[in-house]
Amino acid sequence: MTKSYPGRPLLIVAGPTASGKTELALAVAEKFGGTIINADSMQVYSELRVVSARPSAAEETRAPHKLYGILPATERYSAGRWREMAVREIEAVWREKRLPIVVGGTGLYIKALLSGLSEIPGVPEDIRSAARATYDAIGARAFHARLAGVDPEAAARLPETDTQRLLRAYEVYLATGKSLSHWHRAAPATEPLPADVQMVLLAPPREDLYVRCNDRFDRMMAQGALDEVAALVALGLDPTLPAMKALGVPELAAHLAGAMTRKAAVEKAKQATRNFAKRQITWFRNQIEKPDVILAQYSERNNEKIFSEIFSRY
Repeated sequence: MTKSYPGRPLLIVAGPTASGKTELALAVAEKFGGTIINADSMQVYSELRVVSARPSAAEETRAPHKLYGILPATERYSAGRWREMAVREIEAVWREKRLPIVVGGTGLYIKALLSGLSEIPGVPEDIRSAARATYDAIGARAFHARLAGVDPEAAARLPETDTQRLLRAYEVYLATGKSLSHWHRAAPATEPLPADVQMVLLAPPREDLYVRCNDRFDRMMAQGALDEVAALVALGLDPTLPAMKALGVPELAAHLAGAMTRKAAVEKAKQATRNFAKRQITWFRNQIEKPDVILAQYSERNNEKIFSEIFSRY
C-alpha cells in the first residue's frame, strides 16, 4: 500500500536537457502557488547562467526559485550535499503552505530524493592524489579503459570527458576494494524523502530533442555565452572542476585559446549537448519507474491536460 503524507506534496519535473522543464515548472508554479527548486548540477554555479540555461532574471520574478546560482565555480558539489540543501528548501516550502517543484535533469539528484543515498566511505587524500596522477600519466582514454576493468557499470555510464566522475569511481575502488556501482546498490544510508510525490517526465522524440538542443545553443551564443566562458576562463580555475566541464565550456574555452574556430567550437558543443541528452534519456528510462505522466515535449497547449490530470489534488 502506498503511504500518504498529508500536507507534504512534492512535484518533480524531470527530463533531458532542452526538453522544456523550465517552462513547465513555471506554468505549474504560477497556477498552483509553487516554489521551484533546482535539481541541475550546473545551474548551482553563479558564473554559469547562460551556458547552463539557468532561468532568466525575468523568469525568476514569476515564482520563487531556490538553489540556483548559489555556489562559486571554485566549489565541487555532490548529490549528498544537494539532497541536504534540497530537503531543507522543500520543508521550508511546506511550512509556507506552497507546492515544492523540484526541476532538473541531474538524475542522481532526483534519485537521491526518491530512493535515498548509499553511504560511501571517505577516500583518503593520498589515494585521490594517486588516482589523479594515474589519470595524468595515461590520459583519458586509457584511464576510462582501466576503470572499465574494475567498475564496468560506471565506465559504461560515464564518457571519457567526465574527468571528475571517472576519478571519483576509480578513487572509491582504490580506497574500498569495491566498485562505486556496488556502493550505489547497497542499502541507502538516507531514507527516501517522506512526501506525496508526483513526477512529470518529459521525453521528446530524440530527433526533435536534438533540434531543440541545437537551437538552444544558438540562443545561448546570442545571449553572451562566449563572454560568460571568457570570464570563467579568466578566473584561472582547475580544469577538472565541474563548472569547467559544463556543456559548451570546454569547446568555447578552446576557441578563446585559439585552438579551434568559433564555428567548430559551436558545432562541437552542440554535439556534446546532443550526446548528453541521449545519455539522460537512457538514464531516466532505466532508473525512473512509472512516472505519473510522460510528455513528449512541453508546450503551453498541454497545460490544461496537465493541470486537470495530474494536479487536481492541489
